[in-house]
Amino acid sequence: MYKYSMEQLAEVCKDVRADIVNMTAAANSGHPGGSLSAVELMTALYFNIMNHRPGQVDWPERDRFFLSKGHACPVVYSVMARSGYLPVEELVTLRQCGTRLQGHPSCKALPGIEVSSGSLGQGLSIANGAALAAKINKQAFRTYVLLGDGELQEGQIWEAMMTAAHFKLDNVCAIVDYNGLQIDGHVEDVMGIAPLKQKWQAFNWHTIEIDGHDLKQVHAAYEEAKETKGKPSVILADTVKGKGISFMENVAGWHGKAPNRDEQEMALAEIYGRVN
Repeated sequence: MYKYSMEQLAEVCKDVRADIVNMTAAANSGHPGGSLSAVELMTALYFNIMNHRPGQVDWPERDRFFLSKGHACPVVYSVMARSGYLPVEELVTLRQCGTRLQGHPSCKALPGIEVSSGSLGQGLSIANGAALAAKINKQAFRTYVLLGDGELQEGQIWEAMMTAAHFKLDNVCAIVDYNGLQIDGHVEDVMGIAPLKQKWQAFNWHTIEIDGHDLKQVHAAYEEAKETKGKPSVILADTVKGKGISFMENVAGWHGKAPNRDEQEMALAEIYGRVN
């Protein structure tokens, strides 16, 4: 039985989207587009799927989450705050001098961050290492890693895909935020990665395709990954960059641009008023 119903989780997702807008607006800096596209994926993971204890961040049996696309940290900071790792009021200190909420996550600054990230391509390798350690030490925890689709252009990802399959790391779950855009434009124009499902399957991964904004599909995918034995699982989540804010949706320019005061107010009105 999940802690949160789908209806309750949908309300949390609104708050998370608002947090992302408010954090980046306060900082006048940050990455709202790729944070907004991962809201449902991260909210479901932290509130209903992962086995973790916000009050005991070093609990040995905790599931581990690794943010490979470190620039999307606003969504992770928000779900961490709203699940109990830090005060929600602290979120607006994003990127300020002395803050624990660095522009890319730092495990030295914020308890609950498993590893510092920002240099793209490394997260799956780290998740593999933790998962292999769990196998060796006969521990039951799982590892989850969020990847950007543009990030899949990094060669290290493909080496890590081979590694996870070779060692049959069925305690690894990769999540691809497949929103189709990166900082320089459309992923397929910069360096094509399609057909993505067939490529992951060829590397011997159990591959699950979903609508990344449908909470029921998101939950079902995580459960399917848990039940898959003998090979790692990847969730290819079809998402929309800037999801939930009409003027940000599917616009590459919002990859690393903060909203101004007027845009912040318009975004919050959409999130809480006119968005179904």
